[in-house]
Amino acid sequence: MVASAAPAYADQISDAQAQAAAITAKLNATQAQIAGLTAQVNRADYKLSQLQSQISATQAQAAKDQQTVTADQAQLRKQALADYTSSGTSNTETQLFTSNVNTSGIRSEYSSIATGNVTSTIAHLHTAQVELAATQSSLEQQKTQAQATRSSLQGSKNQAAALASQDAATLNGVNANIQKLVAQKQAAQAAAAQAAAQAAFNQKVQAAQAAKAAQATQVATVSASGGGTRPTSGPTSTPVTPRPPPPPLSAGAAGAVQAAEREVGVPYVWAGSSPSGFDCSGLIMWAYAQVGISLPHFSGGQYASTTHISMADIQPGDLLFYGPGGSEHVSMYVGGGSMIEAPHTGASVWIVGVSTSGLTGVGRVV
Repeated sequence: MVASAAPAYADQISDAQAQAAAITAKLNATQAQIAGLTAQVNRADYKLSQLQSQISATQAQAAKDQQTVTADQAQLRKQALADYTSSGTSNTETQLFTSNVNTSGIRSEYSSIATGNVTSTIAHLHTAQVELAATQSSLEQQKTQAQATRSSLQGSKNQAAALASQDAATLNGVNANIQKLVAQKQAAQAAAAQAAAQAAFNQKVQAAQAAKAAQATQVATVSASGGGTRPTSGPTSTPVTPRPPPPPLSAGAAGAVQAAEREVGVPYVWAGSSPSGFDCSGLIMWAYAQVGISLPHFSGGQYASTTHISMADIQPGDLLFYGPGGSEHVSMYVGGGSMIEAPHTGASVWIVGVSTSGLTGVGRVV
């Protein structure tokens, strides 16, 4: 089952990665479109601001012209009234009418002059106002069209942004699925590797136990035949010396295993010997300290402090040492072909299959 899982995971990961690549390409294209639309919206905003400035200037000019004409109109009426009340002697032009003794005629002439001047001014005002109104109407139409263009561009931009948001959410989901599949693949590979390591270790243990049993049988045969110096299989056979049995497990071995297993996940810290961080020998020292057994904080020192036993006799709580004199690394056997260790910087305390590469020997804490 494990062997067939790897290709299945590989196919799923490959498909998910292809999907993610397609979504990423689409997302990049949409974001480029958004950038273009943003530039167009900015240009539309600039055009609108210019049109608004022109409209404001036109309105200001119309108001200014109205004020000027209103002032001129008042001045003309005032002048006409003054000329009328002074019988036309206030300026040179009005003296033209002084020979007319008919006062009502003078009044009528001045009224016509005043009315004519005011009417002419109003006519000019009307023309200017019509021109300004036409200009303002044209500007307002341009503004309305520009606003419609900007609204259309903004709508397209919002639509593209919504699509980009959907694609980004989809991409996040696909990437999360990829991470999940990769984690599952790694877990399956790790489980397969651990199972293989456990199987290999168990084979070594079984071989060692078989060799021990064979030796015990050979010793029993020699003893039954009447002596330890008698050959048992040919003229070159040597006397068999029985190996002494290993010492019994410490009463605290099971407790030390449980203490160590509670620290799974604690980060590796060089020279660490507490639940805030362990190195390899620090974990072993701390675990056995929880059951009242003292060990040195150095794997080589722990190797020297333990009783060396055969692989055939290994039990949970026994220690596995690596490197010359056990000086490079130490772990604790937890049974079933697995060991617990604080492996290296960047990793955490974990339980893995027993590694026999570089194994120096097995030590029992007594």
